[in-house]
Amino acid sequence: MKNLQNLMTIAQAAEYIGVTPLTLRNWDKAGKLQAVRNPLNGYRMYDKEELDKFLSLLQKGEQDG
Repeated sequence: MKNLQNLMTIAQAAEYIGVTPLTLRNWDKAGKLQAVRNPLNGYRMYDKEELDKFLSLLQKGEQDG
């Protein structure tokens, strides 16, 4: 498991990439963006590096389309 200090809550991650928490939940269910679960409470958490990679893919797709 990644160090919890490197992870963002769903609200923080949503704000970081400019979408709603519901969008992140939907992407997680669809397998587009994998969340990790906090071992203490089971909440979704997102690694900043993974978010940055995902944003790069989204931006590349917009440029290609």
